[in-house]
Amino acid sequence: MARQPAQLPVSSPRLLASAIGVAITAGSAGHMVFAAEKTDSKASGNAIALDATAITGEAQDSTSYQVEKASSPKYTAPLIDTPRSVTVIPQQVLKDTGALNMQDALRTVPGITFGAGEGGNPQGDRPFIRGFDAQGDTYLDGVRDTGSQSREIFAVENIEVSKGPNSAIGGRGAAGGSINLVSKKAHLGNSFDGGFTWGSDQTQRYTLDGNYQFSDTAAGRLNLMSHESNVAGRDKVDYDRWGIAPSLAFGLGTDTRVNLDYYHLESNDTPDSGIPYSFSSPRTKSNPDKPYAGGDDSNFYGLDRDFRKGRTDTATFAIEHDLSDSLTIKNTLRHGTSMQDYILTQPDDSKGNVNNGSLWRRANTRVSNTETTTNQTDLFGNFYVAGFKNSFSTGVEYTREQSQKSSYNVNTDTTPRTTNVPASSNCTPAMIGASSGYNCTSLSNPNPNDPWNGAISRNYAGTDTKANTYALYAFNTLELSEQWLVNMGLRYDHFDTEYKTYTAAGATTAKGDDVSEFVTGQFGVVYKPAENGSIYASYATSATPPGNTLGEGMDGNPLGGTKDRAGNLLSSDMEPETTKNYEIGTKWDLLNDRLSLTADIFRTEKENARVQVDTTSYENAGKTRVQGVELSASGKITDKWQVFAGYAFMDSEQVDGGPLNRATDGNQLPNTPKNSASLWTTYQVTPKLTIGGGAFYVDDVFGNVANTTMVDSYVRYDAMAAYKLTKNVDLQLNVQNLTDETYYDKAFSTHFASQAAGRTALLSTNFHF
Repeated sequence: MARQPAQLPVSSPRLLASAIGVAITAGSAGHMVFAAEKTDSKASGNAIALDATAITGEAQDSTSYQVEKASSPKYTAPLIDTPRSVTVIPQQVLKDTGALNMQDALRTVPGITFGAGEGGNPQGDRPFIRGFDAQGDTYLDGVRDTGSQSREIFAVENIEVSKGPNSAIGGRGAAGGSINLVSKKAHLGNSFDGGFTWGSDQTQRYTLDGNYQFSDTAAGRLNLMSHESNVAGRDKVDYDRWGIAPSLAFGLGTDTRVNLDYYHLESNDTPDSGIPYSFSSPRTKSNPDKPYAGGDDSNFYGLDRDFRKGRTDTATFAIEHDLSDSLTIKNTLRHGTSMQDYILTQPDDSKGNVNNGSLWRRANTRVSNTETTTNQTDLFGNFYVAGFKNSFSTGVEYTREQSQKSSYNVNTDTTPRTTNVPASSNCTPAMIGASSGYNCTSLSNPNPNDPWNGAISRNYAGTDTKANTYALYAFNTLELSEQWLVNMGLRYDHFDTEYKTYTAAGATTAKGDDVSEFVTGQFGVVYKPAENGSIYASYATSATPPGNTLGEGMDGNPLGGTKDRAGNLLSSDMEPETTKNYEIGTKWDLLNDRLSLTADIFRTEKENARVQVDTTSYENAGKTRVQGVELSASGKITDKWQVFAGYAFMDSEQVDGGPLNRATDGNQLPNTPKNSASLWTTYQVTPKLTIGGGAFYVDDVFGNVANTTMVDSYVRYDAMAAYKLTKNVDLQLNVQNLTDETYYDKAFSTHFASQAAGRTALLSTNFHF
């Protein structure tokens, strides 16, 4: 059967973005130099910078790996005085490493791994931070970015990773931390960055980032992207996406500033559901199953029917006003939608057929759309009480979220059988090919072009989930003296959610609701033995209520739909799961404040976790724990030598899995490597030539808490070289996975693991004015 026709208008706009990129880069060198000279003649006030809350027009070193402050006003102190682990991946690291998406970028941060999705747990970014699933804990400019998706970074300035429970800052969830994408916004001054990347595996990527100042206080910015590629070392897999992100700003440099931002991304991919685990019966902890492709790691077990389409639209209106030199109010109104539509073929090992050389092709499907509206008002600044300085931020939030989820009917049992045994139980070497309707295939030599003759139709039965969030929050950094600071944060959330399931005809089959109220907080004490250093101790909490992800991620505490062994729906009246974190650390800015070093020891405990206590009931009685050590370094060792590095040790354990899961108590948590480390460094050999490289290590990772599926540890090496042809044109070569290591970067609990790309070479030509 032919691949499903695309339902999204991908081709024409994507080609338009490509055409714009080609047209821009096709100009003569002389014309570009003339334009650059015109730009250089403008006033120095045109330089840009990121302040803590807004674009101010002041200059800063945009090439440094070091970042002094987070973007959100909820962080009421510079990073060196913030008593928690926060890693900021700056724009220069994104450029130098050749990152093309959020997962590429986050590989530079130890302590973060990625999990795989299938059907019920959706495809898309599924980061684990300190061993806890953070699929629903990604934010855009400080506002929750609901909906499963694979995030691009063409319109991202930098990425902020906050580790440890931080519901006080972001709201529900965030048991292990959160990720905040800081978007590119219009700023004062004229600038232009454009380029194209051509590489191995038919990679073609075009980007444009142009900013134009309309008046003394107004500017506009436009980011465009078009991307096409296959995946090194994988048969059939391809990516095709395009995006546009315009931004307007008014009142820059004045007391009242207004930002209008829009983001649109469309994708149309051939998804890769990975490599099946070998299958032992029964699977055991002493000899866990690992990915096995029958001798050829490039094997693709899908069919031409497979597709994955996505669309994301986000519109933001923000207005900010300085009430005084020390007091600012800001209101952010955002509306966004995120859609996924896919059929992917999972290599199903559940029939025990992998070890006999055959494999059952099981379809996973999803059609989902998430719509979110948020209004967030913040008041922040500083004041003095009894001579003590207080840097504070307080605010209110209202969010309305709605998720609609349905699927496809994929009829795989359309070919007559010689027996009455269902095909999925009859996948043996003798059944490979036409006798199984090509649903049973060879493990060692699958053919994605098999003439599969099943039937596909939309299944309009599904689930609707709605949620409302009302929240109040306040943060303060109290400066008791030059040496002692106290950091405090408190948030109240009212989270009410409801769901209903329905048939294809629209008849309701089940429904339920839940109301959760919870207070989360953070408290830290900072001692500064010197102006450039700090030692801190902190405590923070988070809460994960039922229905936390609205069906757009794995939810260990679901709102409804749980059944007992007799098939009866169980009550969803459960308390929020709670997480608390204890952390001691130190931060130092050395070498004339060019290099930032951090170290911390932490212990994170999740309590009140939902566990099954018998065949018909659940309780909030489970407990897990992750404790460990983290180290990081970012910035310049010399004027020519930069480094961005880190190490994380995590000792994870299921402490109490409940009466029915005692056998797994003491086991290592899934997607939580004991050791992980990253090192990225560059050196400017000459004023025109910069070379760099990196090494990324991740220890063994288990796919499930039973520790019966796992992927092996790996080391990946990258290299880069950049050369400035002129002050306006430069070339950059990135070779990722230099040794062509075969490794797996996503482990699903059962069935399969996702194989990472092999050696990939990317040559970029970039223009700057």
